[in-house]
Amino acid sequence: MDILVIGGSVFLGRTIVEEAMARGHAVTTFNRGRTGTDVPGAAVVHGDREDKADLERLAAAGPWDAVIDVCGFTPRVVGDSVRALNGRASSYTFISSISAYEDWPAARVDEHSPRFACAPDADETDGGYGILKAGCERAVESEFEGRVLVLQPGLILGPYENVGRLPWWLRRIAAGGKVLAPGDPDRPMQLVDARDIAVFTLDRIEAGAEGRYLVGGEAANTTMGQWLADCRAATGSDAELVWVDDDFLLEREVSPWTELPLWAPPTDDMAGVWLSDSSKAAEDGFRCRPVRETVADTWAWLKAAGLPQTLPSYRGHAGTQGIDAEKEERLLAEWEARHAAP
Repeated sequence: MDILVIGGSVFLGRTIVEEAMARGHAVTTFNRGRTGTDVPGAAVVHGDREDKADLERLAAAGPWDAVIDVCGFTPRVVGDSVRALNGRASSYTFISSISAYEDWPAARVDEHSPRFACAPDADETDGGYGILKAGCERAVESEFEGRVLVLQPGLILGPYENVGRLPWWLRRIAAGGKVLAPGDPDRPMQLVDARDIAVFTLDRIEAGAEGRYLVGGEAANTTMGQWLADCRAATGSDAELVWVDDDFLLEREVSPWTELPLWAPPTDDMAGVWLSDSSKAAEDGFRCRPVRETVADTWAWLKAAGLPQTLPSYRGHAGTQGIDAEKEERLLAEWEARHAAP
């Protein structure tokens, strides 16, 4: 197959390109050439999807059997891309997000759950990330004149991760010492490897599939305690995990999800964060590798080349992953003083 990937130089997009090429497909990538390096062996068209002339130049480089859009964030912009590529490909796959569902992360969601009511021509000022992702989905669904496939990943980890969640934990635990471990070590999680999403995406495209799939991963495929133990095993660290209660951290205004990446205390607004239902995708072949494999492979990638110490901008959230070292030390001292023997 001839496949066009819009994006394709970082994280999930790069993983999809590598998987497609490993299967023998011819791949063209379209991106600005600013965020990451292009995958060797792929044909490359550099340009800006917000520039009409660049889109026309891209369309002229076709046709393709399939388009995979990995970096659409604004409905109006995605709609322009779709219209430019109509007639130049048989199918259009849009990589969206579980955040497109208005009930997530407060409640369990599946493909029948309501999406945010965002128009397919909305602009970036018309909502936040999840709201706009829902609008992007509608832009593809309403504008593309061919087969439409929408994939909605949950929390993605794995090599090439540019958000910095798992890389932060790996680096912190590798540094050793006492590590603030948040909440309940037995709390179930639901994580998914970018490589497994890439495999399922290509499988569905090759099968000529249409429709929407939520790909949040297997329910309870690890726990917070097991995941951090996997980080310690992968790095060979002798770090001591000090488990600190949710309430203690919340009372001290520690930010869930960012200061302690993937810490999701059981508050009402996060009650469904690890409960998404990927059964439809599983019935059609979606499979997830063990989380420990994801952790080990991400550490190997970090050691080999990996993420820089200072993250580049990622959707306006650069450098926000991970707690300040002095704050962590202060919280641990307070926690241990509270629980010291009289």
